[in-house]
Amino acid sequence: MSAYHPIKKKTSTHLHKGSLRERFELDSIGLEAEFVLLVDGRPVDPAKVFGSPGGFVRQPLMHRTGTSYHIPTGGAMYFDTGVIEVVTPVIEIDGGCAARAGRSLWEGIHFLREELDAWERRSGSGARLRGFSAHYNISFNAPPEARRGSRSVEKLARLLSYIIPPPVMLLAANRESTGIGVRPRGDRVEVTADFTPSAALTIATATLITGITREVMTWPSFELDMLEKEDIPVIQGYAPIPHTSRQGWLARYTCYPRNPFHAPVDDACWAVRGGEALSLREISARIERRFRSSIRKVSDPFTLRLIDAIVKDGAPVLLDLPERPAEYDDVGRLCSWSDLFPEKTLSRSRYERILIRAIRGVPLPIRGRSYKPVGMRGWSRVVFRRDDGSLHVFSVDGLRPHLKSWERATPPDQR
Repeated sequence: MSAYHPIKKKTSTHLHKGSLRERFELDSIGLEAEFVLLVDGRPVDPAKVFGSPGGFVRQPLMHRTGTSYHIPTGGAMYFDTGVIEVVTPVIEIDGGCAARAGRSLWEGIHFLREELDAWERRSGSGARLRGFSAHYNISFNAPPEARRGSRSVEKLARLLSYIIPPPVMLLAANRESTGIGVRPRGDRVEVTADFTPSAALTIATATLITGITREVMTWPSFELDMLEKEDIPVIQGYAPIPHTSRQGWLARYTCYPRNPFHAPVDDACWAVRGGEALSLREISARIERRFRSSIRKVSDPFTLRLIDAIVKDGAPVLLDLPERPAEYDDVGRLCSWSDLFPEKTLSRSRYERILIRAIRGVPLPIRGRSYKPVGMRGWSRVVFRRDDGSLHVFSVDGLRPHLKSWERATPPDQR
């Protein structure tokens, strides 16, 4: 992490808090990224500078609550205890879902950077974004009777905190990182890590986390004895600590015999259960191999090759660098979105397409009437004003049968 640490309150309002806890028929993921704002080189609280995103964004935005606003990419932006947060819409789990989520996240970052560029020109001040953290959310839609006893979401988060950290360190961490967290959030699991100044690595990390989490959710038990039964390599002496914000577990560097963020990734310096000495890359490769099938199901071909290159083939990683790269300190300029996955190559998800049209206010034709979106209730319901002035609320899943007609009626400049 950077030297500037905004204070994260345990009870802070969190946009995705209401998202995946709402009822969606399809299993979903969502990504979030937090940034420290620097004005003229000094870290500042964005709420004190702008009040809300409406204080610097040039176009009208659909207000959500407090300082949170929906943005044209389908996601949202808000201020949360000293940082600016960008979140994606809910995206259903399917092949390429992490690439869709990563694309949406970086489109939101691009939108934020463009609006700050315009504010710089108006104000004469400089504004930079320093990467702070990233959150990877995966829905947990097991029926209530299947979540009791050994299969609770709390036990799932603890079990994942023994499996996910090594490969996430390899894909997403840097020498200044301090930990990888897993938090139970009701109807979802949230993995926390540093923000990664690479869209490709963000997508690779999301793909790996989603694939592993989805398969572990199918295990008959979430007790820790499953680690031995499933032959998961665990570093001797490792035990996660309670997460520093909200409930959950944290694989902090102090949880290991030595700092894994400083040790060379190819040194066989880690004794695992069973007596072998392995490197961080070898541990990650064994975990990736165990979950290869489920990772492949949610991946795209480009990202699967990137994961292979890093985990199996010895490609350089951020942990190899002696310092955290400068790209972390000027997100959106030193690192930016280069349209890795154009829509012609990877279409947007259905939930994403629905939420983009709702947030942009595109009228929906139904049986000869026109319904104009005027607001959102959480992520799962859209408020419409019909052409006779009456208000109507539709669930996002209820809008799926109308998506094609909605798309045909969408003006080219709002697609």
